Amino acid sequence: MGVDKFRTQDIYKDAGKSVNFTTLLLNRKDQGAEKEVIQDMADRIQAIKRSVTIRSNGASLGIAMGFSRNAWDYLFPGAKVPKELEDFTGIKGDKQDVPAVAADIFLHVRSNDESVTYTVVDQIMGFLRPITTVVDETHGFHYEQGRAIIDFIDGTENPVDEEAVEWGVIGEEDPDFINGSYAFAQKYEHDLDAWRALPTEMQEKFIGRRKFSDIELEDDEKDPAAHNILAQDNRDGVEHKIVRMNVPFAEPGKGIRGTYFIGYARYWDVTKTMLTNMFEGNDKLLDYSKPITGQLFFIPSLDTLDAIAEDEL
Repeated sequence: MGVDKFRTQDIYKDAGKSVNFTTLLLNRKDQGAEKEVIQDMADRIQAIKRSVTIRSNGASLGIAMGFSRNAWDYLFPGAKVPKELEDFTGIKGDKQDVPAVAADIFLHVRSNDESVTYTVVDQIMGFLRPITTVVDETHGFHYEQGRAIIDFIDGTENPVDEEAVEWGVIGEEDPDFINGSYAFAQKYEHDLDAWRALPTEMQEKFIGRRKFSDIELEDDEKDPAAHNILAQDNRDGVEHKIVRMNVPFAEPGKGIRGTYFIGYARYWDVTKTMLTNMFEGNDKLLDYSKPITGQLFFIPSLDTLDAIAEDEL
């Protein structure tokens, strides 16, 4: 059995205009009852997607649901474990650290219609709400011209098409979990007032690209700690990639502006290397950005969801 993008959940770059990220903790009061709800949800989630898609008239609905290592061990104690699934405990940096926030279940729902996104999350949570507590719920949106909230174009170097499958989907290296993916979810808040006070030329040096045209700067034009230098994994002369999305969120009345980063990867080690490089290398963007959450989740394939539903793990 090989990689089949039609047997994955929705892990490709299709951020949509309305995005909901919800992370949950299981109540851990009755493992058997909670597992039954999760099995039912594994069975229902694609049916919910099909039904809402029919009614939404082209809203481009995407859904991904995943489990942290702690949740996997609790719900499926006798099951095999995805090779790189671990309990994320944070990363130490010179100026600030990547925090680890405990979470069990991860939901990423997006569409081009806010009412569709709401309907799907509300239906899913109708089943999960009695057995979980919300850790974080973030509502993201499509910003001007597909830019990140820091005003630069997002995702230019993202892998697409077959390359996205190559770097975003688990393959034969872990045959029990083929077509799954490792998702790292992290929420940042930005000091946009300080960032926007910088001259455009300085912002460009810190990001490594032109702000208007999105053209990459020459290496000698970039700051040595530019974001697009450090946020990479170039081991052995090979650029290792992930499928990343930076989704803006905001509470402008409170002055809260931020980015929800989600990276889907075939190899969690690639994402972890990128994060380590950023925080140990003092990525210049981090002078204006504070990470406030972080956790790793395994996104099962549709076949693994079926196995969960049938209690066959």
